[in-house]
Amino acid sequence: MDFMSIGTSEILMILLVAILVVGPNRIVGLGRSLGKIMRAIKKTSFDLTSAVTKELELEDKNKQDSTKTGKQG
Repeated sequence: MDFMSIGTSEILMILLVAILVVGPNRIVGLGRSLGKIMRAIKKTSFDLTSAVTKELELEDKNKQDSTKTGKQG
């Protein structure tokens, strides 16, 4: 298992430290919160990418239309 160049032993060590620092009762809530944050970041990133792509396609279409009609702009 190799997640972002981190091996299994490193992941286990991080989990052990997290359990010692946060406590075993709060680790589930912390994981849930981190999942919600990651989901929100992914959604925002997707929305931003979609908006930029849509604007670029609209700009390309306008450029093509202006070259077909002979206008410069």
